[in-house]
Amino acid sequence: MDPQLTARLPGPAIEISGFGRRAASWCGLVLPGSPPVPARVHRPAARPPAGLLVWAHGGSWQRGSAADWHDATAALAAWSGWTVISVDYRLAPRHRHPAAVQDVLTALGWARGQSAGLPLAVGGDSAGGTIAAGAALAARDRGLPLAAQVLAYPPFDPACAAPSYHRSPSAFPQAAALRRAWRARLGDGPAAVRDADGTRLYATHWQAPTLAGLAPAVLAVGRDDPVHDDVEAYAHRLREDGVPVRLLRPPGAVHGDVLRPDRPLLQSLARALRALRAGSTSERTHDDDERSPRPA
Repeated sequence: MDPQLTARLPGPAIEISGFGRRAASWCGLVLPGSPPVPARVHRPAARPPAGLLVWAHGGSWQRGSAADWHDATAALAAWSGWTVISVDYRLAPRHRHPAAVQDVLTALGWARGQSAGLPLAVGGDSAGGTIAAGAALAARDRGLPLAAQVLAYPPFDPACAAPSYHRSPSAFPQAAALRRAWRARLGDGPAAVRDADGTRLYATHWQAPTLAGLAPAVLAVGRDDPVHDDVEAYAHRLREDGVPVRLLRPPGAVHGDVLRPDRPLLQSLARALRALRAGSTSERTHDDDERSPRPA
């Protein structure tokens, strides 16, 4: 690791309760960039990492932090065997699109320099999954190879028009609240803007003319999640453009389950990452991950 980066908020190795004695250690770093980007780096303990995963937390693009998501990202590192770099990206409405995508790209650039040949992936949950998908598009266009995009229940439609948004009046997130969050993220600006190097930074994949050449996708969403149809549409479009997709539908999964490590969704993502490590790239749809063996 770059000795010029000063570790802060150092943390000891921790035991992740409920799933054996796999543990993760962590530290806080400020990654070099313009602007610099704070992050928490979680490393699997007692073994070399299988890869590096840059993670963007949820929170409707306006809330949340790497500290708030600490238990989830620590568990993901411990169970998957991957180092997880949890990014404190800039939040809307003070920092509108593309600030968060730029911060995740800064973290990806840093992680690439630390990877020493290990696979590099990007991921996120909810609003963070939307950001990670945008970063995956920019990484493709910049020629930065990624092993995967690992996305938990990301919303993609600012209009929230799909039928799944309107099936239940009590399901979270509600379409009206999510539309307000999209407006806070985008303001009156365009959905796609150009970065300083000319790369287009998309707020949603629907603005990209093609998804061909994107990193293979691991997508997770519950059947009753209001964003379910957005995720299904993304999976369909990826497949049409020749991108391998693994779609996970853990039974009973709901929006926000990444923050509940005792629920099956986070465990499903960890298993998918371990499959990447093992070289499995087969395209599958999983409706019964809850009945799969838990991490040891």
